[in-house]
Amino acid sequence: MGLRCGIVGLPNVGKSTLFNALAETAAAEAANYPFCTIEPNVGRVGVPDPRLHVLAEIAKSERIVPTSLEFVDIAGLVRGASKGEGLGNQFLAHIREVDAIVHVLRCFENPDIVHVEGDIDPLRDAEIVETELMLADLESLERRLPGLEKRARGGERESQMALGVIAPILEALRAGQPVRSLAGPDKAAIRRLQLLTAKPVVYVCNVEEGAAASGNVSSDRVSARAVAEGARAIVVSAAIEAEVARLADADRGEFLAGLGLADSGLDRVIRAGYELLRLITFFTAGPKETRAWTIEEGTRAPAAAGVIHGDFERGFIAAETISYSDYVAGGGEAGAREMGRLRIEGRGYVVRDGDVMLFRFNV
Repeated sequence: MGLRCGIVGLPNVGKSTLFNALAETAAAEAANYPFCTIEPNVGRVGVPDPRLHVLAEIAKSERIVPTSLEFVDIAGLVRGASKGEGLGNQFLAHIREVDAIVHVLRCFENPDIVHVEGDIDPLRDAEIVETELMLADLESLERRLPGLEKRARGGERESQMALGVIAPILEALRAGQPVRSLAGPDKAAIRRLQLLTAKPVVYVCNVEEGAAASGNVSSDRVSARAVAEGARAIVVSAAIEAEVARLADADRGEFLAGLGLADSGLDRVIRAGYELLRLITFFTAGPKETRAWTIEEGTRAPAAAGVIHGDFERGFIAAETISYSDYVAGGGEAGAREMGRLRIEGRGYVVRDGDVMLFRFNV
């Protein structure tokens, strides 16, 4: 689906280290979770999903193809970015192109790494970035306002409707509230406005190695902020992730377990980006390949079929559907069918996470 998460933050907080570790880790695991560099600061990485390997073993598949996300390492932001300070214009242009924001916050002390603001305060850093994005959104909408008001006074219905959407957004921004905090305005209309603070956010707390398992005081403060906003916060040590990236795949689990970690921070960042965008996975499984496919929650069967190929959606007839648990319990499609767990679903069916599907179509 070409979905993108932008990795943002102030200079020297560890965002590029995180991106580079993501690239190295994924490249080393190319057989399972492929990564490819699209541009110097853009990479596509597979979403870890252990269900793929289970399905592939049952279906005796020749290969496994995970679903993926793109991560973009966006230029560091400084105060005044909304006015063009630093690489502000480049920063804002790149962030408009992503679907979600992964906001890296420095939660570690290191006298050898200078902080652009002079000391460590992740909540202040978060406010700097958020303020710059709100100022950019405010400027963008205020530029549009005179033209919309003029056309609305002339009776243009579309402009009148646009003003109805923009008015509460402007009020919120002027009060220091990001657009994502608003519950009322139509989400599709907001997306069309390409507002920076409408994008969902996950905070990544970059901590010292000793705090990777449990976090520290700074990351606890960020987690409290995330809870208050209805956002997500993840604790990661970029230094550890860089070490993990250099290890052979077989050694990584033992290394992480020795640090009290069930999985890598990067895996959690990838999964959080996937969940943040309210995405789910359905599968196709057979002798040639087992593949994961990305769709948004609430997608109906014909549109899910269209993710595989446009002809599948245009000529959609029905979808043979087995839940993941039933597929496993039955030892595959034949067993699930014998158990009476294979369902024939029509156009109105809303695909569920984990569905194993075969589409019938005719064009």
